Amino acid sequence: MNDLFSLEGKVAVVTGGAGQLGGEIARGLAARGAEVASFDIAPTEEGDGVRGFQVDVTDRGAIEQATARLSRAPHVLVNAAALDSPPDAPAEEVGRFEDYPSESLDQVMQVNVKGTLLACQVIGARMAEAGRGSIVNVSSIYGMLSPVQELYDFRRAGGETFFKPVAYSVSKSALYNLTRYLATYWAKSGVRVNTLTLAGVWNDQPQEFLDAYTARMPLGRMADAQEVVGPVVFLASDASSYVTGANIVVDGGWSAW
Repeated sequence: MNDLFSLEGKVAVVTGGAGQLGGEIARGLAARGAEVASFDIAPTEEGDGVRGFQVDVTDRGAIEQATARLSRAPHVLVNAAALDSPPDAPAEEVGRFEDYPSESLDQVMQVNVKGTLLACQVIGARMAEAGRGSIVNVSSIYGMLSPVQELYDFRRAGGETFFKPVAYSVSKSALYNLTRYLATYWAKSGVRVNTLTLAGVWNDQPQEFLDAYTARMPLGRMADAQEVVGPVVFLASDASSYVTGANIVVDGGWSAW
């Protein structure tokens, strides 16, 4: 029996491939035999089957130019590019919902929603023309469920006003219906489209946050970035040939409470 999880001979595009999660996904797909292109506004660490393209995913022309440089029409697209409020975000961005800046909302929606939509338009169209393909839109438990604001009590203990901002949740929830829309739109063209919903990935977060987060997590820890690769390979490969329009939740049991 052929290896259903093999990506030999396939071309894959990973947006956000210069980031922690996107980089791990890109290397993981390459390890399964794919020829991988990373589309990221930042330079990508190349090698081991990964080729980097500096691409602003909010610029359709940039996506088209990079896609035209690939050896063949992509078989796989993983939309991992995303923007969230960094730890050193301005006070008004992590303050009360009532005061959340609309400019910050615009920036997050541009990357997380528009960037995903544009990549699907450009690359998905080429997949449909070729009659095959798999698109994986990476979402978050904060797009499926409301953030647990108590996780950030340690930030407020000293008098700081801090709330997990609204824009990330709004943007990630938008991907579910983008996935469903495209799954039905391209079904007869042989293109499968699915959402992958992830819980938090360890990235040297403050210990106070880790303690609060893992206390609520059934598996008792955050995910390692490498643990995301398996689900992505499943959705990208022929192992998931009858899976489309689905939301695959990989969250350590977070949403099971």
